[in-house]
Amino acid sequence: MKISIISDIHNNETNLKKVLDYCARNSIEKIICCGDLASEETLNFLCDNFSGEIFFAFGNMDNGQLENFEFIPEYKNVKLFKNYGETSIDGKKTAFVHFPDIAKKLCQSGKYDFVFYGHTHKPWTEKVGNCTMLNPGNVAGEIYPPTFAIWNTENDKFDLFRIHDLK
Repeated sequence: MKISIISDIHNNETNLKKVLDYCARNSIEKIICCGDLASEETLNFLCDNFSGEIFFAFGNMDNGQLENFEFIPEYKNVKLFKNYGETSIDGKKTAFVHFPDIAKKLCQSGKYDFVFYGHTHKPWTEKVGNCTMLNPGNVAGEIYPPTFAIWNTENDKFDLFRIHDLK
């Protein structure tokens, strides 16, 4: 299965649409979003343009902007997590969060195979014990060029894509 890992959209629906079009063309079944959609409109845009399952952990730019959703565990095709989320995908324990310091603690807990995070806008991967920690960069294109990651769960390979290079 292939899963898209995204973060830090900051209401950039133009770039988000490019990511979602890529997902549709490449049979991506799930999206993990590590926060900072930044508005209810962007959450609805994501839901309306992706039919698969979406996992979303709130970021610092979502607090207050998505206040109607803070305590709703599911909305349309999204599972919402206020602080951090966790799930099992193809037998791999996975967590996702916005903040890198919490991501590192989740990795160090020994409970997870993979932890995904955002906030820094910089793509990054590192091993913490037996856990792989990954930041897909940012969809918005702020500070760093806009990027997202694809996780192939069959071989646990990750590919980073620059949004401006997508056709």
